[in-house]
Amino acid sequence: MAAAETASATEILLSEGVILLGAAVAFVMLFRRFGLGAVLGYLVAGALVGPQGLHLVGGAESKLAIAEIGIVLLLFLVGLELHPARLWRLKRDIFALGMAQVVLCGCILAAIIFLFTGFSWGAAIALGLPLALSSTAQVLPGLKSSGRINSPFGEKVFSILLFQDLSIVPLITIVAALSRNPADAAGPPGWMMAGYTVAAIGGLVLAGRFILRPALALVGRMGERELFVAVGLFTVLAAAALMHALHLSTALGAFVAGVMLADSPYRHEIEADVEPFRSILLGLFFLAVGMVLDLHAVAANPLFVLSMAAVLVATKAALITGLARLFGMGWQAAFGAGLLLSQGGEFGFVLFAQAQNAQLIAPQAASLFSAIVTFSMATTPFLMLFARRFEFARPKDEADLPGPEDAERGSAIIVGYGRFGQTVAQMLMGHGFGVVLIDKKPSQIELSGRFDMKVYYGDGTRIDLLRRAGADEARLIAFCIDDPSLDSKTLEPVAEAFPQAALMVRAFDRRQVMALQSLDLAGVVREVYESAICMGAQAMQALGVPDAEIEEVERQYRTNDDQRMAVQIEHGTLMAAKDMMYRPGRRMRLASRGEGAEQ
Repeated sequence: MAAAETASATEILLSEGVILLGAAVAFVMLFRRFGLGAVLGYLVAGALVGPQGLHLVGGAESKLAIAEIGIVLLLFLVGLELHPARLWRLKRDIFALGMAQVVLCGCILAAIIFLFTGFSWGAAIALGLPLALSSTAQVLPGLKSSGRINSPFGEKVFSILLFQDLSIVPLITIVAALSRNPADAAGPPGWMMAGYTVAAIGGLVLAGRFILRPALALVGRMGERELFVAVGLFTVLAAAALMHALHLSTALGAFVAGVMLADSPYRHEIEADVEPFRSILLGLFFLAVGMVLDLHAVAANPLFVLSMAAVLVATKAALITGLARLFGMGWQAAFGAGLLLSQGGEFGFVLFAQAQNAQLIAPQAASLFSAIVTFSMATTPFLMLFARRFEFARPKDEADLPGPEDAERGSAIIVGYGRFGQTVAQMLMGHGFGVVLIDKKPSQIELSGRFDMKVYYGDGTRIDLLRRAGADEARLIAFCIDDPSLDSKTLEPVAEAFPQAALMVRAFDRRQVMALQSLDLAGVVREVYESAICMGAQAMQALGVPDAEIEEVERQYRTNDDQRMAVQIEHGTLMAAKDMMYRPGRRMRLASRGEGAEQ
């Protein structure tokens, strides 16, 4: 009997898994094809095959509970992005502009819901605050793929999105404080919850410092990729489980775990290992949200859903435009940011479910407002296209800088005219090649002008700007910018748009070289590699090593480094081939030492 029940459960799991994945693949491909984004594809697929649609798959609530781990992993990855140096540089945009956007938009939208829909103040707050959040899953990939994430405009948008992601934790706390659920009321009092929160965060930080980091160092010495996966997932789930046991937000636990590892040397490996699990579970989360949508309630109130979606988009676009202007953006760029962030976001689904569990709203209301968010997200691809007319407008103090459309066409385009780019450009111009120089720092352009060097203003990772600079005719495009985040996703559109041009990249370190390997590059150079080798040769010369041995050491080092890099790229981790590094007890075989030399 037990065996039969097990077999039946296995068959259900397999059949439902095939249906869900099949529908997800089909609709995500279809929606991506028309530029509507993967999130909408998952939602429509879930609604179609779920209990409200064709009823091919059931158990939506249980699947949603499992899939919420995807949200936990997303918050973990957000925490990993919060390196102290980057936080400090963007602190004003994140904690001032971002907070102002969430608070102002949330309060205005809550007031609109209270005044025009008949919901109570508690319900209006529980519905209005989540609507202040935008779709990170839609906006951020678009900025990254077009190379705009590191532009001044992109950094403003990223800062707002980052604070929105951080605000999920206090928003969940607000919903819990408003709860009418007796089970929540029977929980610990507020002062005790606050104490639990502080103690849990302190415990997680200490565990990360004295347990997790030594464990990661041990795993790193062992070089086992599978252990990194296990440690990463264990860290996330353990932190979330601790918070859940204390009746706190699991998302908060995952976020703190990510922050603990933000400045860890193993951050990139953990991020790469956790990302596939995050993608799969987040996709399942959106499928489950589509399955639990009450389509009958939506069909009974189509005018309310469409009108509220329009009000949401218009209100957020206007408010974000005004805030961006107050924080120094030109009106055109501010309007572009307002359009880009005007939709509701995926965290709204999480908070509506929290509000429903807290008995602040009925299930029908949760479905209606989930549909409102969904329809607002459907406008994003079209608003993105419209926003591109505005988002790259220059600030007033940069308005008089010449753009590359004024440049004479050359054989090469140099993007970034700092210390590195100057040397590359000087050598090419010394040979007689025509070179177009591009930089996005006004101070650098002004300084170069004092040396009678014409440098044009712009973000050289943008396709439209490169085309205006003559990239369709150029034989070489060299990215000499100091940007460790420059990767294959950013440069792949450039390679596709200008296939006749050889691409070269200045890399920050070995990690960035690995991140660029999927591209067919004419060259990638680590920025301090050659200078470090030069100094190493001078150091041996100062120690009295003969010139012939110095040349042989340099040759062998270069060969060994190339082989080590190839192994690291093959395995996808810096820990690979660590035994190929030179260290006490492992030396090069030099001819002058004889066959018996120590290895």
